[in-house]
Amino acid sequence: MMKMKKFTLVFLMFLPLGILAQEKFQKNTKTSFKVSGNCEMCKVRIEKASLSVKGVKMATWDIPSNIISVIYNPNKSPVEDIHKAIAGAGHDTSIEKAPESVYVDLPACCLYVREKIE
Repeated sequence: MMKMKKFTLVFLMFLPLGILAQEKFQKNTKTSFKVSGNCEMCKVRIEKASLSVKGVKMATWDIPSNIISVIYNPNKSPVEDIHKAIAGAGHDTSIEKAPESVYVDLPACCLYVREKIE
């Protein structure tokens, strides 16, 4: 009887740790957001910039809709890092604007109409 109480006590002590560990192992998160661009060269550049971020498993940018779909591990990098990497490659996202100096160096076919970021 005493062994059963000890077992129950030990089990109850470690139960919260098991729940926290389970939350940590839910690694992959899906997200989508707008990224400005025009063509296949933009697509390659945007996806390459996304995949350069630690924890990004998959990135697919759709040309007609200008929406990127990303699967990433938020425990390794926050989604803001993905926005910054894409902006650093010359493409505005829904929350991050590319530096003007990088944008103007894009090939002529990649120069998209820039919108205000709110």
